[in-house]
Amino acid sequence: MGKRLRPRAALTAGLICAVPLLSACGVKNEQADVVAGKQVFVSKCGACHTLSRAGTKGTTGPNLDEAFRQPERDGFGESAIRGMVYKQILYPARGGVMPAKLVDGEQAHDVAAYVAMVAAQPGKDAGRLAAAVKAAGGGTATEKNGTLTIPADPSGQLAYEDDKATAQAGTVKIVMPNQSGVPHNIAIDGLGAGKIVTKGESSFTAKLEAGKTYTYYCEVPGHRAAGMQGTLTVK
Repeated sequence: MGKRLRPRAALTAGLICAVPLLSACGVKNEQADVVAGKQVFVSKCGACHTLSRAGTKGTTGPNLDEAFRQPERDGFGESAIRGMVYKQILYPARGGVMPAKLVDGEQAHDVAAYVAMVAAQPGKDAGRLAAAVKAAGGGTATEKNGTLTIPADPSGQLAYEDDKATAQAGTVKIVMPNQSGVPHNIAIDGLGAGKIVTKGESSFTAKLEAGKTYTYYCEVPGHRAAGMQGTLTVK
């Protein structure tokens, strides 16, 4: 029996083996919308995959920058890589966690075109691509009438809309609405945690002490490490 491939090596091998099959993959749309592709990738794929130019840091699936670095060094062009990605979207490796046809139709073409264009590429997206997805975090949530609302990022990024929050001391209900299709919750060590929800609301009630600072975060594996956390300051 041969050596078992590591996840990254297995993905790369599968992608390279797909090259001779590109003509059968239906990769016809040369005018794919890469702006839409970036938006769909972030909302549907970014929770599982790291792709630097998209700003995603998922760890459940392979790091796409690493996965495509060697094929690019080996001379596979953007068109070939696009075909590889498209085939993997429609027909992922058996035994993996990625469902077949997570996106399909024009969206699959758009995602494949965007990933092929930016994977393993240095720098940042520019122009319309730079503005295609609003940067996650950066806001400050404020407690009102005993309730502190900190929404999960609606685009599917592994972040809260607010990475800072303030509240008065005392009993406060902490609420995290989640409009994305990615499971999230909100928790503070020693104080409580809401349930993990997809398209719902996670909440818990905590007693906050004056002058203290707490860290709130998502308990879904890999999400906190990807940056889904923030700082709560109690007055």
